[in-house]
Amino acid sequence: MSPNPPEMTRALNLFFALACGVVVANLYYAQPLAGPIAASLGLPPAHAGLIVTLTQLGYALGLVLLVPLGDLVENRRLVVSILVLGTLAVAAAALSTHPGPFLLACLAIGIGSVSVQVLVPFAAHLAPEASRGRVVGNVMSGLMVGIMLARPVGSLIASVSSWHVVFVVATVLMVAIGVAMRIRLPRWEPEPGHSYGSLLASLAGLLWRTKVLQRRAFYHFFLFGAFSLFWTVTPLWLAQNFGIGQAGIALFALIGVAGTIAAPLAGRLADAGHTRIATFGAMICVATGLYPEPPDPGSVPSCGEAGILGSVTGVMGTLAATETL
Repeated sequence: MSPNPPEMTRALNLFFALACGVVVANLYYAQPLAGPIAASLGLPPAHAGLIVTLTQLGYALGLVLLVPLGDLVENRRLVVSILVLGTLAVAAAALSTHPGPFLLACLAIGIGSVSVQVLVPFAAHLAPEASRGRVVGNVMSGLMVGIMLARPVGSLIASVSSWHVVFVVATVLMVAIGVAMRIRLPRWEPEPGHSYGSLLASLAGLLWRTKVLQRRAFYHFFLFGAFSLFWTVTPLWLAQNFGIGQAGIALFALIGVAGTIAAPLAGRLADAGHTRIATFGAMICVATGLYPEPPDPGSVPSCGEAGILGSVTGVMGTLAATETL
């Protein structure tokens, strides 16, 4: 890496958090809108799930194929280049009127959103070792705010206009954050000597040899599985059983933003050498928040709020603890 890395200031830390929130939101705008989007494009209801599936598949492809370039390509240039791809994909989604182009745009949106996974280690490299957990925790808070706000914001915009406008707004935000990144992000050169092929080939070996990576991958497989299941089922459950509309579900989802306070707290615990405590506490939060209660109409707020806060707090805490290792 560069011998004299730029200083991670409070303002730069806040900018990293804001950028991650704006970018990662693109993965989740369509999640509560899959039904209306499918109906508008003529996509059969049975295939509406492809909207979310292809977006996540694209993200997985980007993680494998693009994120390793962070060890090969100057990081600011890499982040901005991936952002350009993401911006074009979101714009294509906004302009789509047929299912095929829209689904391809969803795949590209996923690929173009992996810039957040370059920004997080980028921030960690810039931070002094003593405050690395706090810095990463702050960035992860911004990322999670983006995830949690994407659903209600997308639902609210669609309820007063159309789903096309949601992606138009997202395009404008991406252009703005891309220009700001080009100006504001410092340069960060990785160490020379790697090739793209060797980086890709090393991924399997890294997973095989690194026990802590195996454990963390195992944890997050189930944590994010539970998180995704919760957010897939909850809007349907609220609408079908309690007659809550799109705008009401959007407001209900805003509760989850409160759970983002977990990331800075987990980061501070990790700085103090208590990574395992942070991880265990996060898992307890998820289990407690998602523990089923009787579906009594009078208990909807308490059940839903507990689930949202528990799942968000738990996932955020474990993420922050993991990123500081």
